Amino acid sequence: MKTPKKIKIANLPTPIQKIEFRGTQFLIKRDDFTGTELTGNKIRKLDYILADVKKKNADYLFTSGGDQSNHARATAIAARQIGVKTKLFLWGSETQNPDGNLFLDQLVGTEIVYLSKNDYANVSSIMLEESKKLQKEGHKVYVLPSGGSTPLGLWGYINFMNELKEQKKLTKIKGILSAYGSGGTSAGMLLGAALLGSKIKIYVVNVLDDPEFVRSAIIQLVEDAIVDFKLKVKVNYDNLIILDGYSEEGYKNITDEKLKVIKELFQTTGILLDPTYTGKAFYAFYENFLKEKKNCKILFVHTGGIFGVFPKRKKYLEA
Repeated sequence: MKTPKKIKIANLPTPIQKIEFRGTQFLIKRDDFTGTELTGNKIRKLDYILADVKKKNADYLFTSGGDQSNHARATAIAARQIGVKTKLFLWGSETQNPDGNLFLDQLVGTEIVYLSKNDYANVSSIMLEESKKLQKEGHKVYVLPSGGSTPLGLWGYINFMNELKEQKKLTKIKGILSAYGSGGTSAGMLLGAALLGSKIKIYVVNVLDDPEFVRSAIIQLVEDAIVDFKLKVKVNYDNLIILDGYSEEGYKNITDEKLKVIKELFQTTGILLDPTYTGKAFYAFYENFLKEKKNCKILFVHTGGIFGVFPKRKKYLEA
């Protein structure tokens, strides 16, 4: 099987740690260790995507997300490393005191277009129209969907499954759990498992979108990658399990109940989770797999997001 080229900006392999929380032991894969400014799961995807950006000689990279998007921040910083300008299309409002990911977006000098929630629903067409304007000026623009969730981006988490095999953990766990934002992480794991002949379960905690949409989006990404890369593999979608109902407070919010669990985890293990993705995913992980058990065979993936903590610092301290 021929794999696409990558530029190797992610610090890999990331470690697996054995943790105990409230009397239960479990394994956590530290994909927050892929970098510092470039921390998180998005870096695995950007390894492959930015190689394609260079191959196509693009001088501008467009992408989108919320105003605290980990993906947008990672893309803006990583693109600077290869000399490519970025333009971010963010759901949110301009502020005089940017914090967290948005602070880093501004600090690295990226261009930002702020969109209302209604306008953001059409962000793909907005980015396309804006790219046409720059192309008329002689620029080559690479338009990247939110989260870097493209068939090419999936290779970051196809490789993640190979990494688990090399770390001799793939046969010792029964499932892997992570948060869902745009589907590329879980789709890559699902496809990577199938390519290795593994029947491992992939658990997904959706922090936005309904479970039917989430499942459909993940399956579509997998099928597109199979076609695009001519992969001879059959994926069993019964191995994809959506854990719904853990973000009823909304994508940009988090309940005090969840924050108390996040805070206790940090104070007992030194592992900090963000309020949008990993915190909600861990709460679902605790409720479904850790509660009142002594040992857990499901691997929790820490997909990063530390910069998203700072805009919520008051809520974290008060929880």
